[in-house]
Amino acid sequence: MDKIKLHFEKLYREDRNGECCGVAIPFAKGELKEASLIKISDAGTILPSQTKVTSTWDDGSVKYAFVRFLADLPGNASKDFDVVSEKNYHVPKNVVLVSKDDEKLSVSNGKLVIDFGYGSRLFEQIAYSEDIVYTENAFEGPVITIGGTACELDVEEWTVPEEGPVFAKVLGKGKIIVPEEAGLRFSEKESLDFECMIKISAGSPYFEIGWRIINRSFKDIVPESMIFRFNESFVGTPEDANKNPRTSVGRSAYRTSLYTSEEGENVSARTTADIIMEENFEHFGEVLHGCLFADYTAENYGISATVFQPYQNFPKAVTASKNGLEVHIIPEGEEKVKIGAGMAREQKFLLHFHSGATTTDEIINRALIYQMPDTPTLDPEVFERAGVMPEIFVSKRKQDQDKEIFLIDMADAHARGYGMMNWGDAPDPNYTAQGRGGGAQVWVNNEYDYGHAQYLQFARTGIRRFLDYGNVATWHQMDVDICHFGKDELKTGGQYMHICGHNGGLNGDEHFGEVTPSHEWVEGLLDCYHFTCDERAYEAALKIGENVLKLLELPKYQTVGEVGARETGWALRAFASLYEETHDPKWLSKCDMIINQFKAWRNEYGAWLQRYTDNTLIRVPFMISVAVISLERYYSATGDGSVRAMMVEAVDDLIENGMTEQGLFYYKELPSLRKNGHNPLVLEALAVAYKYTGDRKYLEAGKRTLERIMANPPAVSNKKVKVEDAVLIGNVSPKNFAQGFLPIARYYAATANII
Repeated sequence: MDKIKLHFEKLYREDRNGECCGVAIPFAKGELKEASLIKISDAGTILPSQTKVTSTWDDGSVKYAFVRFLADLPGNASKDFDVVSEKNYHVPKNVVLVSKDDEKLSVSNGKLVIDFGYGSRLFEQIAYSEDIVYTENAFEGPVITIGGTACELDVEEWTVPEEGPVFAKVLGKGKIIVPEEAGLRFSEKESLDFECMIKISAGSPYFEIGWRIINRSFKDIVPESMIFRFNESFVGTPEDANKNPRTSVGRSAYRTSLYTSEEGENVSARTTADIIMEENFEHFGEVLHGCLFADYTAENYGISATVFQPYQNFPKAVTASKNGLEVHIIPEGEEKVKIGAGMAREQKFLLHFHSGATTTDEIINRALIYQMPDTPTLDPEVFERAGVMPEIFVSKRKQDQDKEIFLIDMADAHARGYGMMNWGDAPDPNYTAQGRGGGAQVWVNNEYDYGHAQYLQFARTGIRRFLDYGNVATWHQMDVDICHFGKDELKTGGQYMHICGHNGGLNGDEHFGEVTPSHEWVEGLLDCYHFTCDERAYEAALKIGENVLKLLELPKYQTVGEVGARETGWALRAFASLYEETHDPKWLSKCDMIINQFKAWRNEYGAWLQRYTDNTLIRVPFMISVAVISLERYYSATGDGSVRAMMVEAVDDLIENGMTEQGLFYYKELPSLRKNGHNPLVLEALAVAYKYTGDRKYLEAGKRTLERIMANPPAVSNKKVKVEDAVLIGNVSPKNFAQGFLPIARYYAATANII
């Protein structure tokens, strides 16, 4: 195994000791057979760590491994670590231990012992020490109010998706029991479900609670409130515990605005659309906007709660009083949050247990680190050498800095939709102006796989924020954009194409958003699994694949030329990606049909011509490019030589029949549509043809298109506007980067690497 360097950039001013960090490491085929050999070295000292393989090559060797380790990081300085091959095992001082039997599940980490509950309670008790024990009634909720009525929880099971000496994840599942008085009547098939993900690391006095509500009903759910409560009166403490606690809340976008009472008075803070509109900030929101926390500190103990990305997921609120703490996932009386039929949404916060001597500065420090954790990066050469990504890498010696700047600006310029159900997505101004939402904002819904593009940009640059961009987008995609439950079985598990309200539902009657193979993407979700070790992203990718399999049974996909090349092209790309990920031949079951259709289509018409008006068959260069790109994914997975020839022939046809005299590819092949095109997808098709022929004519054919694209660089904007249930920041559609990045990067890399 080649030596790999992990780099932590300079971040916080104080030292962080024993910080639990995670990193995805790719390996070339055959390079590593045994993942347990992967260790992290700090100047020769092997650190406590644990490794999970998230992907393998077809020979069983490791493709991606996610490594968690405990790092000592210096204040106000960067630091490098090494990934090495080492047989010796190093156990942390405080080991994470999971104990599970038929009746009880417990996790300890040297600082905390958590006993998980069933029925109406998430926790039986939490012990911070032998003296400080939070009993079963100390934690209440979340209390969810719908129709003026409090709902009940029913915790049905706890599982352990990941465990090791330095980190564990515990996942609870169950149902939210909605009383009839709430005015919602569910059929036998309908339910309001939840998942609760607990994440805890070795030696830390805190853990994360991820609360995910899943609306498996045909109705929109609009809770009046959703509140977690910590009740101080149910804490077992020494008799001399202070009954006049210090209560604090804090909110920040730059320096924290802190509100504190030394007498335990009620204090509260919140984030709302109006606050976001009024306050100034300049951060890239996926990395950091600010924090929102509450703290309760008695003489001998204390507890604080910090909401993750509270501005981005507004509305949020926290309170502290003599009675304890409250975390308002949905605050009462604020902006309404509609959890649409078939949607899910996870919201997270950190519960931090501490001593009575802990200062508010220490609490603020941990709250901010939670928002923007230390994140290691790899040199792009590691990804290039492993061969796990397309040809997007350009050595520093050959880089064109104007093109590098353009790609970075392009990645940063996307609009952002703030709001609990919107964060991770943004509207497309053109779609909205075209009236596709009936006057409402048309959300992009991950069109062209925005998350995948950002993960690739992270890998080729090592710039940390692009990882955060990808994470936030795919978290939204697997919660909001996927239909978790629908009246139409052909939609369940699938991903909605761009539409108003993310799913197109109006007034909760039923979904009318379309689910189609040309707008369902799995690669970003698979990336998310590799880069974060979140199994739910992997599961979402599989569900989308199953949905596409079902859709291809429809009659319209059985007729040659009936649908555009991108429809079955994108299906082919999804299947090839899932096959390479799982090695399950079922993902190739429909590929032969698609390949044969492409062959028959070409043979019948002489090219991939698409029906447009009743009496025309036309070329659509960007859709044909999608087909070429997708065929390449299939070829990479199978080595089918006939596909290779078909790809090159299609690109030859585009150059011969799809270009204007000025060297651009037209939009569509009709006098009424033959305008100058600058769709970047053509560039990737040209790069593919060059890859398999070595003929530079394909790169020459794309020069004018790239020049035209780069002549209009995107601009990063922080302009804010309040629309519907969102605060929109910027106006550049995320689709622009999702569609353009990979084609531009591949074409640029091909031209740079022949010089």
